Amino acid sequence: MTPLLQVTDIAKFYGQRIGCTGVSFDLYPGEVMGIVGESGSGKSTLLNCLAGHLTPDRGSVCFDTRADGLRDTVSMSEPERRMLSRTDWAFVHQHARDGLRMNVSAGGNVGERLMAVGARHYGDIREAATDWLGRVEISVDRIDDRPTAFSGGMQQRLQIARNLVTGPRLVFMDEPTGGLDVSVQARLLDLLRGLVREMNLSAIIVTHDLAVVRLLADRLMVMKDGHVVETGLTDQVLDDPQHRYTQLLVSSVLQV
Repeated sequence: MTPLLQVTDIAKFYGQRIGCTGVSFDLYPGEVMGIVGESGSGKSTLLNCLAGHLTPDRGSVCFDTRADGLRDTVSMSEPERRMLSRTDWAFVHQHARDGLRMNVSAGGNVGERLMAVGARHYGDIREAATDWLGRVEISVDRIDDRPTAFSGGMQQRLQIARNLVTGPRLVFMDEPTGGLDVSVQARLLDLLRGLVREMNLSAIIVTHDLAVVRLLADRLMVMKDGHVVETGLTDQVLDDPQHRYTQLLVSSVLQV
């Protein structure tokens, strides 16, 4: 099977400081990869290199495009990469406000992404927006309300609807449950797990919360000081960590 994403020797430096270095892995269709580590471990730098928000100093990020097969997104033109980010890729920010138009209605937020890929029929766009609000458990009578009137959890669910309405194949998630109350986190995680399975999504999830990756990720990558120090099946890594740093991460959670 051809990997959906083939990452080879990605590195990013900030002067003398390492953002991330020597990262390589393959991600297959329908697979979820979790990336964990403390603040400053390099996980967000890596995610932003993979998603095209940062240009790596070394390495390639090859995506299995519909038209041309595996292509290195690092060397793509900006218009090509922008179209990819509107169609087959999606990015869920930690803070929903970074991924939403706060002065546009809920329905308009979902509809905008459809319009960005060529949808023009108002009735069809509104119908799709209504359907997706329901799928992320937002009452359809809130379709004309602005996100400023929503709770943090609702804003995050709206951001997910906006991202998934075009049927992407790969979703990047940066701390998707960060800053939410525990009960809200649980509801959001349950929703995400259902959508990943239903849509056969591939995803890369960056988080410091091991419970999130335990629930969502098939494989796990542990980062420290810009390096990957351990990788493997999620349950295997969390239940029998081999690297001292991973052991410390797991034990710190158990002691809480």
